[in-house]
Amino acid sequence: MKRFAGFLYKEIYHIIRDMRTLIVLIGMPVVQLLLFGYVLTNEIKDAKIAILDHSKDEVTSELTQKFLSSGYFKLSRELQSENEINTLFQEGDIKEVIVFEEDFARKFEKDGNAKIQIINDASEPNTANLLVNYTNAIISDYVRQSNRTSTAAPGIIPEVQMAYNANLKGVFMFVPGIIAMLLILISALMTSITITREKELGTMEVLLVSPLRPFQIVLGKVAPYILIAFINVVIILLVSNIVFHVPVRGSVVLLLAESTLYIITALSLGILISTITNSQQVAMMLSLIGLMLPTIMLSGFIYPVENMPLPLQIICQLMPPKWFIIIIKNIMLKGVGFTYVWKETLVLLGMTAFFITLSVKKFKNRLE
Repeated sequence: MKRFAGFLYKEIYHIIRDMRTLIVLIGMPVVQLLLFGYVLTNEIKDAKIAILDHSKDEVTSELTQKFLSSGYFKLSRELQSENEINTLFQEGDIKEVIVFEEDFARKFEKDGNAKIQIINDASEPNTANLLVNYTNAIISDYVRQSNRTSTAAPGIIPEVQMAYNANLKGVFMFVPGIIAMLLILISALMTSITITREKELGTMEVLLVSPLRPFQIVLGKVAPYILIAFINVVIILLVSNIVFHVPVRGSVVLLLAESTLYIITALSLGILISTITNSQQVAMMLSLIGLMLPTIMLSGFIYPVENMPLPLQIICQLMPPKWFIIIIKNIMLKGVGFTYVWKETLVLLGMTAFFITLSVKKFKNRLE
């Protein structure tokens, strides 16, 4: 028993002495609990909406105030005409548009058939469905309160319209996210083990004595995988269109060009991982665990970024999939052109330049 106690003491001592392992064992559950607690939520807060009020009477003013005071909605724009609605949705900043018809108060109080149009950006069907439910609940509550204070029978008829995804198909949301996740995982994984393989196999010396510069070595490692990943993009798009009927309403050429840029971004990130690790196992773990979970949770793939606390929103801005998902949804589902995705494109270009520059610098340092 004393021998076992001594052995147990030795193991506990080794764990305590290794602070990195101790931090992982104790800190990781806390980090995951906080991350999942803040991210995994179905609640919507401060969703940006626009209102088009053709009536501008006391009833529409009261309803508007009730929407905004609920905590679910935040007024971003007051529209003047219906022609502005499509442009706002294409810009991607507005989740819902509420349209009050003309002479709303009279139709509400006397006729009991006032109409309110609820138009949602259904490229994110879960969010759109939640916002419609919140909006209908607020309208119903307002009607109930009016029925108690009026001898008439006031009523509101909501007319719901789902833009870009009339049937609220979940696949419209999952396909763009899956494309972003698969490309970054496959591309980063393929490239992250390239240089580490050279180190483990002892063939790095061959590269060291070659006349190639570090930039040429890095480029040579990346180039073959660009073609492979591009073929994957084409296959995924064909399958999603033929099997799941996900449309490509925008330019196919622009979509493929943006996908190529994202592939290069992912490949450059994989090269960076390979230059800072010494084994294929570590590189593979960083590529899989370090990229898959953040891509799923912090890219807006499933959970809206706007619902997260500010620190997590800032971290989301550093995730390449977040920007690519915006691009691919806008092109595939909304049919927009480069005018609406140039900002996100510049962000990916900047990230690619940063990853490649840092990879070359790290590679140089490891050669010295």
